[in-house]
Amino acid sequence: MWRTLFTEFFSDLAKQKLRSFLTLTAIAWGTLSVVLLLAFGKGLGTSMTKGMLGAGNQVIIVYGGQTSVNYEGLGIGRRISFTEEDVDLLQKAVPGIQYSSPQYGRWGAQLKTEDVTTNTYMEGVNPDFEIMRTMYPAAGGRFINERDVDEMRRVLFLGDEIAVRLFGDEDPVGQQVMLDNTPFTVVGVMKPKMQTSMNNGPDADRAIIPHTTFRNMYGYRNIGSMLIRPDDPSLQEDIKAGITKIMSAKYNFDPADEQAMPMWDFIEQEEMNRKVSLGLEMFLFTVGFFTLMIAGVGVANIMFVVVKERTREIGLKIAVGARRVHIITQFIFESLFISFLGGGIGILISSGIVYGVRALNLEGGAGDFLGNPEISQVAVILTVGVLGLIGLLAGVFPAIKAAKVDPVESLRYE
Repeated sequence: MWRTLFTEFFSDLAKQKLRSFLTLTAIAWGTLSVVLLLAFGKGLGTSMTKGMLGAGNQVIIVYGGQTSVNYEGLGIGRRISFTEEDVDLLQKAVPGIQYSSPQYGRWGAQLKTEDVTTNTYMEGVNPDFEIMRTMYPAAGGRFINERDVDEMRRVLFLGDEIAVRLFGDEDPVGQQVMLDNTPFTVVGVMKPKMQTSMNNGPDADRAIIPHTTFRNMYGYRNIGSMLIRPDDPSLQEDIKAGITKIMSAKYNFDPADEQAMPMWDFIEQEEMNRKVSLGLEMFLFTVGFFTLMIAGVGVANIMFVVVKERTREIGLKIAVGARRVHIITQFIFESLFISFLGGGIGILISSGIVYGVRALNLEGGAGDFLGNPEISQVAVILTVGVLGLIGLLAGVFPAIKAAKVDPVESLRYE
């Protein structure tokens, strides 16, 4: 049976060379469009997430603000400021906090080598900051550690761009830099990363020192913000509620007053970004789906032509005892086969394009934004499913028409 089906199918293709070629091309092009749209959409979504995580990985940043409502006899406009001790308090008192760090900040800090003088944004933090802000050191260097903090060492961690500005092609690690006229030793340079979300500018253009050194050097009493990371992102709301409860009690402000203690929640941003990426992928799939459906019209057209040209043959088969279900099966098979054949060609070509782009390893500019396209199993399964649907819909109506052929009338058909 299968041998007969294949023989008749390729015989029909041979009789309709141009129409068959155009139909296969349309199916292959539609499949190519779907797979490439989904692959580049996936790469773009991954790139967006990676860029956002460059400023904070599952981090909650807590800022001191100003009260906006009266509370227990205290008026509006009261400034709320936090200290290093508050970070330690939250780490101990709020269950579920994995990492935490105070964050001092200073704009216009002067960095000077023998040949170069520049200004940058400088921060004082603890070692947990490395993981929370994904500021990982390049080979040969390190981030600040606990001993640096405990001993208030004058050590400096540089963003990759400011390191180049100060030292050019030289290795900065171990070299001395004057920070606001105080000598510091560079212990590490940040590994280049993609960052689309900013917090006081790009990390590539900033300097990091231990928070104790910062406090001792500049005499700051209050920190700029507190960075908190839950050990489980699902605990984010509980942790935010715990922070609000403890800080509002300590500093006497209304727990419902969001302006007294603003929070920037990267976990919420990640979820929003995930939804945007999913929406983008669904939109791109819809565009590709309709492209494939248009190609399906071509499949249906060629199947109707085949039915018309084989009317006498179909009538003869029915006259000698062929069951109508066999006629329907034959035409649905041919429709499905041409859909999957064209789809297979499209998938192979799109796979080659995707792997070719990945092999180029584009970096910087558009390359960073688009990311690496990725053909997921879901994309392939969806595409195959759509191809099957198109083949079925394109074949079922011509097949039904063929099965309804009157043997007597068909033998008279010219």
